[in-house]
Amino acid sequence: MHRIGLDFEKLKYPHNGLYTFCMQLGQRLLQLKADDEQLRYYLPGGFNDFKGDFKKIPYKWYHRYAFNPSEMDIWHAVHQTGNVWPRKKAKKTILTIHDLNFLFEPNKSKAEKSRSLEAIQRQADETDRIVAISQFTLNTIQEYIKVPKSKCSIIYQGSEIKEFPGFDAPQYRPVAPFLFAIGMILPKKNFHVLPRLLEHNDYELLIAGKTQGDYFKKIEEEAAKYGVSSRVKLLGSITDEEKYWYYKNCKAFMFPSVAEGFGAPVVEAMHFGKPVFLSDKTSLPEIGGDAAYYFKQFDNEHMQQVLEQGLTHYATNNPVDAIQQHARKFSWDTNAREYMKLYRSLY
Repeated sequence: MHRIGLDFEKLKYPHNGLYTFCMQLGQRLLQLKADDEQLRYYLPGGFNDFKGDFKKIPYKWYHRYAFNPSEMDIWHAVHQTGNVWPRKKAKKTILTIHDLNFLFEPNKSKAEKSRSLEAIQRQADETDRIVAISQFTLNTIQEYIKVPKSKCSIIYQGSEIKEFPGFDAPQYRPVAPFLFAIGMILPKKNFHVLPRLLEHNDYELLIAGKTQGDYFKKIEEEAAKYGVSSRVKLLGSITDEEKYWYYKNCKAFMFPSVAEGFGAPVVEAMHFGKPVFLSDKTSLPEIGGDAAYYFKQFDNEHMQQVLEQGLTHYATNNPVDAIQQHARKFSWDTNAREYMKLYRSLY
């Protein structure tokens, strides 16, 4: 029996991309495992959403100090900030690095960045294989962490948006054409540059996502600066039904982030054939490809020009099919198959 353990502790955070990653990978692996393979999931207390044959390793608060599971053939740490690392209990280990975004965050001190890099370096030294979720992430790993190229590979994240065709009751219904953005309300998401796009038009701007810290105040300050406060709506966390409705009905999707390892909302919006406007930073050009429009800088004139020209191009060329075809490249089924292939290559 081949025993494969995965660290799904991040499922205790239901409103971010890591939750989706863990949920999608965990459920699909259950459909791919062979009779001689046993999946062992390290799960937060009370989580019971996986359907299938697996063994649960219950989370305990003291595991970050003393974690002693039974022996396994493979241990997969699905994110570089996991709290447990049972290296001595696993014959082979895999570490997925989603990003090194802290390197690009101006509010992080050099000392903080150095400590974070040292922690990842120690884990990289101990692991047998490192997986990056994009070419950009892999390039960043190889620039800042000493690790042999032969030890590294890329497995792209997937994307899937639940659809609710009969749903028509969002918590906030815009009264004008609207621009939509979604993500954790954090400085690296750069959402505060978006209110300036409402000058000289009647669009609304809807930003969905859980608020952390006081960054939301900067968004509100920018909205007030441009006299568009009444048209900027911070929605907070939204349901899957509402997310579907806003993607389906928005004029365009906005994602000006300056630190992304992948950028799942970009692909989600593309599933609907929407024009997506991204920053040209970190992984986003890789994920958006030729199917997106890019902000190369964030001054008023440039951003407004990119938006206007992009919407004109979209209306003139109707690239809906090409955008949706691009989105289909990023599949959770492919993601899970690639991980299962990697596990099997190590035993």
